[in-house]
Amino acid sequence: MARKPIHPVKAYRSEKFLSSPDARTIRILAEYLEPHSRFDKEQIKDTIVFFGSARIISPSDARYLLENERAAGNDLGVAEKRLHMSQYYEHSRDLACRLTKWSKNLEGTERRFVICSGGGPGIMEAANKGASEAKGLNVGLNISLPLEQFENPYISRKLAFEFHYFFMRKFWFAYLAKAVVVMPGGFGTLDEFFEMLTLIQTKKIEKRLPIILFGTEYWDNVINLQTMVDFGTIAQEDMDLFFVTDSVNDAFNYIVNDLTENALKEPTPNM
Repeated sequence: MARKPIHPVKAYRSEKFLSSPDARTIRILAEYLEPHSRFDKEQIKDTIVFFGSARIISPSDARYLLENERAAGNDLGVAEKRLHMSQYYEHSRDLACRLTKWSKNLEGTERRFVICSGGGPGIMEAANKGASEAKGLNVGLNISLPLEQFENPYISRKLAFEFHYFFMRKFWFAYLAKAVVVMPGGFGTLDEFFEMLTLIQTKKIEKRLPIILFGTEYWDNVINLQTMVDFGTIAQEDMDLFFVTDSVNDAFNYIVNDLTENALKEPTPNM
């Protein structure tokens, strides 16, 4: 009796192998090559990156929740703070919209300075929404997490990504960025902000990269970098690596003036 032929699964089609520790290098490489291919196909040369909390909601949603708490007779402290913080959602949306309109009107350029976020809710959603309202392409570099993170609906479909590895996601933030806006946020936002500062300080990023730290009320209470200067752990000139403001107009003008002066020529290698 003839034996039935064996048809082994090809290694590159084996989900079991590709999900195993032995294939980790392949998965990491895929999170470099697949985004690279898509960015090239969509002609995305550079980005303006928005960082910020996934927990900051829109003013309309915050007002709705506040009214629900008031109607239920509950303590309003948390809801009022949520409404107060919602201003940063609106600031992000406004700034992203204005920057997108500016970039679309640049003469002799295509798809420059595209808005990019972490792809999730909160500040990330606001940035993608602002760009979408300006009818501009925008990027979402999402990350798979057990809580909070889900893809927001305003990302351009062909530029929606889902990463497993934080470090590969952060690579794509840094590699394409020509400007960075840091809105109030938690551990993830602090991690992203300090990584950008470290890469610039150590010259691993050699390009000019303007960074906006937006929201003095929040950031003055969360971090005091001047203390690091006073104790000698960073230099005074390191404080010039970012621009602090509460004004969308000032943030817009700072970014536009810097990009016009330093980045409007054909994009050069990023890192």
